[in-house]
Amino acid sequence: MSEKRILTAAEQPEAGAALKKSLEMTKADVVFEVRESNMRGRGGAGFPTGVKWNLAGAASGANKMVICNADEGEPGTFKDKLLLEKYASKLLEGMTIGGYAIGSSQGIIYLRAEYPYLVPGIMKVREELISKNFLGEGILGTDFSFDVEIRMGAGAYVCGEETSLIESLEGKRGEPRNKPPFPVNSGYLSRPTIVNNVETFVSVPYIILNGSEWYQDLGIGSCTGTKLFSISGDVENPGVYEFQMGSTIGELLEVAGVKDVQAVQVGGASGTTISAGELDRKLSFEDLPPGGSVIVFNSSRNMMDVLENFLEFFVHESCGQCAPCREGNVRLLDTARAIRGGKITSREELKPFFMLAEVMKLGSKCGLGQTSPNCFVDIITKFIDFPDGKGGM
Repeated sequence: MSEKRILTAAEQPEAGAALKKSLEMTKADVVFEVRESNMRGRGGAGFPTGVKWNLAGAASGANKMVICNADEGEPGTFKDKLLLEKYASKLLEGMTIGGYAIGSSQGIIYLRAEYPYLVPGIMKVREELISKNFLGEGILGTDFSFDVEIRMGAGAYVCGEETSLIESLEGKRGEPRNKPPFPVNSGYLSRPTIVNNVETFVSVPYIILNGSEWYQDLGIGSCTGTKLFSISGDVENPGVYEFQMGSTIGELLEVAGVKDVQAVQVGGASGTTISAGELDRKLSFEDLPPGGSVIVFNSSRNMMDVLENFLEFFVHESCGQCAPCREGNVRLLDTARAIRGGKITSREELKPFFMLAEVMKLGSKCGLGQTSPNCFVDIITKFIDFPDGKGGM
């Protein structure tokens, strides 16, 4: 695998430097710096990080919580694994800064069930930070204390959603909660809680050290910062690449050595599928979802195979709590199979199922059901021909 533009060990700032600087600032100033950077959550949802921290910090209640969502379950995504392997110290530093900013003394890393081999390395880094007084009691001679523990997930895709993750942490079945209340007011064990992605926390020390304007300048246009992308599929150089937010998907694919493009799945199975004619689109929260997964399909791939595979995944991973997701994904899978079997032969017959996709997007309780129809709509519309034209309405 290739790694592009990630800082080498020699270029990394001194361990704990950002934490030291943070502890010399007020909590409000730390939150202000993160908010002014305009960093949006790097897990995919894209909620402004500084706004989330500000809301949690202002919430009433003791024993606030910092949770790192390391449940990297989106198909085609493996960027967080790289960060956990090589930059765990920056993750823990970012979580500690978050704890200071909101008034929390306790953090939890919710780690993907398939990543148990990463635990010893993360715990070794934790012990090293404790020995340097960057974690634990009375950090760097202040009255601020903070520590982190690891909890393992159980392999449920839906636990990538923050309230389902919290339910799982509390020993319950992983299902999304009704909102409001939001986690920043009532999260883990009803405590004010921030839940951020691995990449989000890793970015925080750099923002604190270099300033919000520096981070803004890293992006293109209104997009701020850089973003890690996991590239796989029909590509010469699969791996993890760091690009400016606002870059085009074509620029990313060129660096990764992509020669033959039929389709690109951007943002995972629940993201957006684009054709070869759309490579000028931008990786941003306003255009292509920058969740981190980029899967390339060349002209030899049968896109109905791709669609059926994704829909089988969603049927399996739906928690079943709400009817639009539970029943809708089954119906979309049945429809894809009916197309393959020649039982649906025209665009006209697809109208009810495109309406179903819209109902799922509007009526599902969490992001799984709200986004799972995307692959059905995109692939049928852009890649499947019928006697009366393309699959779109």
